[in-house]
Amino acid sequence: MQTSVTTGPLGGFDRWSDRRGVVRLAVVVVTLALAGVLGLLRDEVTSSTAALILVLPVVAAAAAGDRVTGVLTALAAAAGFDFFLTAPFYSFAIHGRDDVELAGVLVLVGLAVTEVALWGHRQQASARERDGYIEGVLGLADTAAHGGGPELVEGVEQAVTLALGVDRTSWRRGPGSSSLPTLHRDGRVRVDGRDVGVSRHGLPTDTVLVVPAGQGHLEVVAATRTVRPTRDQLRAVLLLADQLRTSTAERTPSRGR
Repeated sequence: MQTSVTTGPLGGFDRWSDRRGVVRLAVVVVTLALAGVLGLLRDEVTSSTAALILVLPVVAAAAAGDRVTGVLTALAAAAGFDFFLTAPFYSFAIHGRDDVELAGVLVLVGLAVTEVALWGHRQQASARERDGYIEGVLGLADTAAHGGGPELVEGVEQAVTLALGVDRTSWRRGPGSSSLPTLHRDGRVRVDGRDVGVSRHGLPTDTVLVVPAGQGHLEVVAATRTVRPTRDQLRAVLLLADQLRTSTAERTPSRGR
C-alpha cells in the first residue's frame, strides 16, 4: 500500500539547491555588471535611483530563499554601488555621508528581504506537510471504513515512518512497556512520568518510541539519526494511530506478527 504523506522541503527548491554554487556566482556577477552599466550612466541617473535599481537583483536573489545568496547579492550591490557610482569613482572609498547611507541601506534591504523570504518558504513547506498528513490520514480512514485488515496496519506503519522521518515503524499486539518513552494524547513524549522534550532533544535512539494504537501499539525506531519532530508531526502520528482503534486491529495482526 502506498501512503501519500508528504514530508521534507519543496521539491523544486531541492533541485535548485543542487546548482546553488553556480546560481550564487551568477547573481553576484549580474549585480556587479548592472552596477557597471549604471556607472556608465551616472550623469543621467542619480545615486538614489541607481540604488533603487540595484535593489532589484537583491530582492530577486533573496526571494529564492537561500540566505547566502541573498547576503552575497546585497554585498555585491553595495560594492558595485561604491565602486562605480560614488566618488572617488573606481575606488572602494566613500567620502559622502549620503553615499555611505545608501550603501548601508542596500545591505540591510538584502538581509531583511532574505529573512522574510526564508520565513515564507518555511511557512509554505509547513503548510504542504500539513496537507500531506491530512491526505494520508483521510486515505487510511477510507481504508478503515472498508474493513481495514493487514493493509490498514501496513499503511499506518508506512505513514508514521514517513511523517516522522524515522527508520521504521512496527505495530505490535498488546500494550507497550510503561518503562519505554510513550507518546501521550497531549502530544508529549514521556517516560516514567518525565517529559522527554523530543522537539529539543530528539526521539530516543537507544530504544523505541511507543505509540498506543488500537488493541496494540506502534514501536517507532529512530536509531540511525536524531529526529526532532514538530508538534504537527506528533499530532499527525496520533491521528494515524487512531485509525487502528477498531476491532479490525484487534483481530488482524500486521505483517509477520
